[in-house]
Amino acid sequence: MPRPTHGSLMFSLPLAGALALAVLVTSFLSGIFGMAGGMILMGLLVLAVPVAQAMVLQGVAQLASNSSRAFVWRRHIRWKSTGYFVAGAMLPVITMSLLAFTANKATVLLVLGLTPMAAMLLPARIRPNAERPADGLLCGVVCTSLHLLAGVSGPILDVFFTGSNMDRKELIATKAAIQTFGHTLKIVYFARFVTFGGDGIPPLALGAAVLLAVAGTHLSRRVLEAMSDLQFRSWTVRIILAVGTVYTCQGLWLLRTQA
Repeated sequence: MPRPTHGSLMFSLPLAGALALAVLVTSFLSGIFGMAGGMILMGLLVLAVPVAQAMVLQGVAQLASNSSRAFVWRRHIRWKSTGYFVAGAMLPVITMSLLAFTANKATVLLVLGLTPMAAMLLPARIRPNAERPADGLLCGVVCTSLHLLAGVSGPILDVFFTGSNMDRKELIATKAAIQTFGHTLKIVYFARFVTFGGDGIPPLALGAAVLLAVAGTHLSRRVLEAMSDLQFRSWTVRIILAVGTVYTCQGLWLLRTQA
């Protein structure tokens, strides 16, 4: 399959099918763990299509996944924490809009890979609590910066909630509300770098991404209900570290081949 250029998005039938399956599976994962799915989808897309198009496609799929998840678990959302995040998110949005910055593929993959591992290494005594105003504002600044740089912020977002007393449902619901806002900002930011239709992103691809993301989210509900808080946290760590290792290796390989 010909490699897409910076300004075009090329869909073959096998690629479209593979991406459709990826959206469904990663939305299912996100529905259980509140993250990981977005990381995996972003890594797959950035290898298949140009960065700006990958950001928009992943943003649309994750916006649908997170907004539907926030609706399903709406009674468990901690709205104060969500508000702190929204306030903090304004600074990086304004700054990066002025710079009109788009990262290359190697940078995106390295950020995707190294960020979760760095987050896991933070000592428990210095990990922040997003329920506190100052930490919530910092969460908005850091996570939105990562959204606009690498397309995801789930691992770091999770760090900001490790000091909280939320159970798994409150964590899933509150992070879904925050990520809904974050992915909306990302779509608005990167939409100016892409075209829709023609040689750009097919509208059908966006519609399919929304439907599959919502389906994956709803399929995950029973699994989350059956899972304990201990199992939830244990599997989250394993998946994030495994995915982070793969993306770090891919990013380093791209840097080597581009040198």
